[in-house]
Amino acid sequence: MKKYYQKEIETASREEIIKMQSEKLIKQVRHVYDNVPYYRKLMEERGVCPEDIRSLEDISRLPFLCKDDLREAYPYGLLGTDLKKCVRIQSTSGTTGKRVVAFYTQKDVDLWEECCARAIVAAGGSDEDVCHVAYGYGLFTGGAGLHGGAHKVGCLTLPMSSGNTDRQIQFMMDMGSTILCCTPSYAAYLGEAMAEQNIRPEENKLKAGIFGAEPWTEEMRRSIEKSLGIKAYDIYGLTETSGPGVAFECEEQSGMHINEDHFYAEIIDPETGEVLPEGSKGELVLTSLDKEAFPLLRYRTRDICILSRKKCSCGRTHVKMTKPMGRSDDMLIIRGVNVFPSQIETVLLKMGYLPNYQIEIDRKNNTDTFDVYVEMSSAQMSDKISDIQKKEKDIETSMRAMLGISPKIHLVPIKSIARSEGKAVRVVDRRKLNE
Repeated sequence: MKKYYQKEIETASREEIIKMQSEKLIKQVRHVYDNVPYYRKLMEERGVCPEDIRSLEDISRLPFLCKDDLREAYPYGLLGTDLKKCVRIQSTSGTTGKRVVAFYTQKDVDLWEECCARAIVAAGGSDEDVCHVAYGYGLFTGGAGLHGGAHKVGCLTLPMSSGNTDRQIQFMMDMGSTILCCTPSYAAYLGEAMAEQNIRPEENKLKAGIFGAEPWTEEMRRSIEKSLGIKAYDIYGLTETSGPGVAFECEEQSGMHINEDHFYAEIIDPETGEVLPEGSKGELVLTSLDKEAFPLLRYRTRDICILSRKKCSCGRTHVKMTKPMGRSDDMLIIRGVNVFPSQIETVLLKMGYLPNYQIEIDRKNNTDTFDVYVEMSSAQMSDKISDIQKKEKDIETSMRAMLGISPKIHLVPIKSIARSEGKAVRVVDRRKLNE
């Protein structure tokens, strides 16, 4: 069985990796400086020019980019090449309704798909496999990334997208799917649905699953592995740096290898921006070393994790990152969708409600629940339950338009939500994601 998609790169020595990253960084800084006025201005404000970047050791001289920069530069301000050279965009939601839009040249797409191909091969995939892609397609990166990666490997690829569970199961059984790609919560749901149809784990042909886009626990991994009869692998990515495939798990299942020939990773103190030594817990910062159309340098992911270069039994030499252990901002990931409390507040204010609300998230039967409690003013109160129910539905519709996901809205009387003398407790997250 093939163990690596690109063995020479995936097992390169530390010296080879550093040399490759340094050469790419120097070239990329010049590319960004010459082609992205927004970032050039940040460099000039910091008093740094491309000639100052001679090796990886100089990267700390460069300014950070963050979500606010992407919002300010939307839609074309961070574009690094002529628009006519771009062949695709992918997108995710932003904090105020403005979406994060990432651009891709054909080379960018090819490199992204190669990263996903590495993840599939690391999970035991080959050209003899049937890869069942149940991530969402469209602007979301999940479906497109794993679909392209499966093609690179040579798998028979089923572009199922998400939803329609009965059809998913029918194709999975009829076509003999061997690798499942989707969110972990949907994998858990598929396992439950198959059990309800009296399909035992040993009756399907699945051997592996590649799951990402939302937080999941080791307990959830074991549950999915048991219900589907597979080995479950984690995958990490974000739209800003291409999508899934920035990092992936190998057979050791003890962290995700970052594709260091394409991404340079740092861990910083989220408060001070200071680069922390290896093994420290902090915020992950990523630099895209060879993206052409959307080349982000020192992008603050806001994900908290730890990097480790401990030797891995799989033979890969690229640094590992732990599962994200939380966020340094207020972003929530609910059913694979990025949600900011500020988005919810924006909807409520536009609809004439006071910003007195509380978000409650839990995980039941391996699926995220998403409830929002909203206080009504005296004028919005009604004796008719039907009136309140209609208002709740109207808010849910507006929330879906903003977020791409619909919470369950509960309109409650004024002063129903507990007040705090300090910062308002806007989010109650009962998911035990770090267990």
